[in-house]
Amino acid sequence: MPDVPALSAAAGLAAATDAIFAEDGALARELPQFEPRESQRAMAAAVAKTLATGGVLLAEAGTGTGKTLAYLVPAILSGHRVLVSTGTKNLQEQIYFKDLPILRQALGRPFSATYMKGRSNYVCLHRLQQARGGAATEELERIAQWASFTETGDRAELEDLPEASPLWQDVAATADTCLGSDCPQFQDCFVTRMRQRAAASDLVIVNHHLLCADAAVRQSSYGEVIPACHYAVVDEAHQLEDVATQYFGVSVSNYRLDDLGRDAERLLNAGVVADDDSELRRRIRAVDDHARAFFGALTLARTARGQANERLRVGPEWFGDVIDDGLGLVHALDALETAMTPASATATSPSGTDDALAIGRRAAGLKDHLRFLLSASDPRHVYFIETRGRGIFLRAAPIDVADVLQEMLFERMRATVLTSATLTVEGSFEYVRARLGVPAAAEISIASEFDFTSQAILYLPRQMPSPKTPAFAEAAAREVTEILRRTRGRAFVLFTSYGVLREVRDLVVSVLPYPVLVQGDAPRGVLLQRFRATPHAVLLATASFWQGVDVAGEQLSCVIIDKLPFASPGDPITAARLEAITNDGGDAFRDYQVPLAVLTMLQGLGRLIRHRDDRGVLAVLDPRLRTMAYGRRFLDSFPPAPVVHDLDAINRFLDA
Repeated sequence: MPDVPALSAAAGLAAATDAIFAEDGALARELPQFEPRESQRAMAAAVAKTLATGGVLLAEAGTGTGKTLAYLVPAILSGHRVLVSTGTKNLQEQIYFKDLPILRQALGRPFSATYMKGRSNYVCLHRLQQARGGAATEELERIAQWASFTETGDRAELEDLPEASPLWQDVAATADTCLGSDCPQFQDCFVTRMRQRAAASDLVIVNHHLLCADAAVRQSSYGEVIPACHYAVVDEAHQLEDVATQYFGVSVSNYRLDDLGRDAERLLNAGVVADDDSELRRRIRAVDDHARAFFGALTLARTARGQANERLRVGPEWFGDVIDDGLGLVHALDALETAMTPASATATSPSGTDDALAIGRRAAGLKDHLRFLLSASDPRHVYFIETRGRGIFLRAAPIDVADVLQEMLFERMRATVLTSATLTVEGSFEYVRARLGVPAAAEISIASEFDFTSQAILYLPRQMPSPKTPAFAEAAAREVTEILRRTRGRAFVLFTSYGVLREVRDLVVSVLPYPVLVQGDAPRGVLLQRFRATPHAVLLATASFWQGVDVAGEQLSCVIIDKLPFASPGDPITAARLEAITNDGGDAFRDYQVPLAVLTMLQGLGRLIRHRDDRGVLAVLDPRLRTMAYGRRFLDSFPPAPVVHDLDAINRFLDA
């Protein structure tokens, strides 16, 4: 028998939502630039039904749909506290600082919202106080002065603080160092206050990194930040698997060990705990010594094997040369954990006792993680070493996050909306449902509002060498040069690897009469600003510019992609997933690599047409679109732009 109250609530919310988007509705009355769109109304109706009746909705909404307002309006009208998670901080900020003020004006009804970042974005007052007990510096005192008057404690307010400031690492709030309600600064804590505001808000705006980090912490039943929410909208949901893989794994790094030793030494130096016989200090330094030996041995073992990859897959047999150093570190951490309980009894204050016990908990956590990593035996995880700058990370990542997302997201929610401009492959949600573990769900796929048949053309060269041959980069440089001469620059050239980017850059910079910007020459935000401000600019870039970038108008009139963006089978996580699918009897290339590459490609192509007045050229240089059978799967998923093979067709299109 149907749930009559639920159906009635759904009908009421749907009607109220539809009225907002109508030609004479609140948005049209309050916003002169608003254009009623049937696609936006259809998505808003689907979101309203899901929020009212429960369950899961998969909603693909092509560019130009206005999907953000399509889910925000029913979320506000629903009367529920709704968690909104975005793929990037940029969209998070757009929602909070741009879209919500517009809706407050248009809807004429009060609602509250809280914008939440990860813990490490906020200063920890307790750690700041501890740091000031040591050697004071001018920068530390400046942070302390700011902390005395800031309302948020958000490091973004410190505009001249370096991005990778070592000092900020000493005073930032982290789950590892948090004392929770035992902290003497708990009531004044910026994270506590943020959580309290969120618990009283109608909308809680987070990003996927915080969503997954918080859920991972919740698994240990301590330290979560996001308040309980039973209704969620996950925007840019195509990114969720990658972010979940990062946070639901296990990691031990030289940075994490350095932080532990530094914080433990600080307790001793400040006299917070007694160490009359220097035994505790010896145990702290033993951890430091063993950590240096272990991570040094990892580096030497990689070098001995001639492995220079950023990520290197490892198994139990790989640790033969370093296992003694690893077990030595395990024993040193165990000794430190054991020592911290009696040390806590000598603390000069209740907070000192809690600080000492927290050091013991951190040592225990590191010990358990390191044991797990050194065993490298859980078949549900892939184990690898990763190097980034001076950081050495030993990691285990889940091969499949479907089960953990079901447990930590879908089963905790009464209603969940998963949305993105790219969720289907060849019109099917099958791939994303399998990868994210989506239970039974309603589905809606809304085509873009843009007319790609008149606003864009897709250029595919007639002749190109295989991307696997050395000749490809030179041929790609020739094509890029000829295309850009016809578009007069104004282009993104997106690559799947830095190697080809560098080769093409070296060949085109000297022959192009346009300003060429290259990823890596400046921070991402600075490059985007320069691109927008520089007439006829060309930007050469890789993965981070394939999505989340919006440049409207003629300034971006062309997007060129060098190769089909297949995930590298040499990447440990990709390799493990391919093996798992094959072992289960599936076709890893057909079921995983092609769908993932299609969605990545669509994100890259989506940079071009952002508004109704935009026109431009999409170009894909990879000949496999035409020569391989799977190329049809890509073409069938592309926007319906006319396909051309003649460079002169670009002139005719742009001159029309």
